[in-house]
Amino acid sequence: MREVIFDTETTGLDPKTGDRMVEIGCVEMVGRVETGRTFHAYFNPERDMPAEAEKVHGLSAAFLATKPRFADTADELLAFLGDAPLVAHNAGFDMGFLNNELTLCGRAPIDMARMIDTVAIARRKHPGAKLSLDALCTRYGIDRSHRVKHGALLDAELLAQVYVELTGGRQIGLELVDDTRGSGPGDNAPWHKPAVSRQRREPRPHAASPEERARWEAFLAAEVKEALWTR
Repeated sequence: MREVIFDTETTGLDPKTGDRMVEIGCVEMVGRVETGRTFHAYFNPERDMPAEAEKVHGLSAAFLATKPRFADTADELLAFLGDAPLVAHNAGFDMGFLNNELTLCGRAPIDMARMIDTVAIARRKHPGAKLSLDALCTRYGIDRSHRVKHGALLDAELLAQVYVELTGGRQIGLELVDDTRGSGPGDNAPWHKPAVSRQRREPRPHAASPEERARWEAFLAAEVKEALWTR
């Protein structure tokens, strides 16, 4: 199955108050394996960059002023996304900004049913633990030493590795038996491996022969003096 792991950088926290998306990074995975195909773009938000946001991702208004608007790159981005499920960390945030940009340029928003949130997966798998991308990288031994600031493509690449670990690790899909369970609502029902037909064997004799019993009794008589069972 094809999936796209993505991350965004923005001017702030809420598109409803005028914040805009300024960067997106996408990583393609097929069967939970990275294919090497990526999509990365910066966008001119046509507004200022708050100092608090710039501290997070390091993208200044001057740098972004030379970049294309989102509308100029929307077709290329949508072609890359296709109809694949979209995986993000705190996915509601990233999907909200992505759909806001699509709406602003007259495009239909992406169905939120395509969203897969790795924070929700991590919360179920590690209740009470820290759920940030940094914390999950540490938990799973994923090298993030090159992550000085947030960057959409770098974070998407790290998240792709985290996603694999959260959903079964590198051995996902390894089947040692023929599991024919379906993918519907009954997935969590108990599953029983079909019984294997085996040829019945006749019982083998295991009692001592008269000769063996005689040798054993001779041994006891010679070696065991005043045995308790003879009293």
